[in-house]
Amino acid sequence: MNVRLSSSQKIAVLNSTDIFTIMQAILLRENKIRRNQEHFWVIGLNRANKILFIELVSLGATNRVEVKPAEVFRIAIYKSAVKMILVHNHPSGSIKVSEADRDFTDRMIKSGDMLAIEVLDHLVITEETYISFADKGILDELKQSGRYELIDKEKGWLQEMKLEAEIDKRNKEIATNLKKAGVDIDTIKQATGLTKTEIKSLKID
Repeated sequence: MNVRLSSSQKIAVLNSTDIFTIMQAILLRENKIRRNQEHFWVIGLNRANKILFIELVSLGATNRVEVKPAEVFRIAIYKSAVKMILVHNHPSGSIKVSEADRDFTDRMIKSGDMLAIEVLDHLVITEETYISFADKGILDELKQSGRYELIDKEKGWLQEMKLEAEIDKRNKEIATNLKKAGVDIDTIKQATGLTKTEIKSLKID
């Protein structure tokens, strides 16, 4: 689910405090019941570190959230992000980094390397504070450890996902141009394979 940002939140990220300020506000927008669940967000950035999007990828239980690499990177490919920051909350109020947090981040770093999307940081946040993997040196440690390597099956799956996402993105670009040119929806559908609903939702300038 895409998180709507104000113009003041669409900033060039300078440090982890910038990210926490935005994400704390987003977390506090949730009602108290939902704040008792773990959220996992992906923040996509361009080459200048400007925020392109913030996506709520998954909403889990009180102490865990399940996320797959494809869910993390698909939206980044669609929206041409070249960098990303991972964020999840700990409803318990603790910002202690677990082994599961480290292992997951390691996996995302390796997946991002394959897709040429750099993972800049992973923040664990609460309603009041946060910890940054980059600030604490954990990110560099994971990048250099070689502890987690993708198996061939995962590599093939990620490459296939990237290709599918790029084809879908290209089809939407073609459909948008055809729509601008006044081509009817049935013809656009036949040319791109997109559904009528997808075509109608495409915005043209």
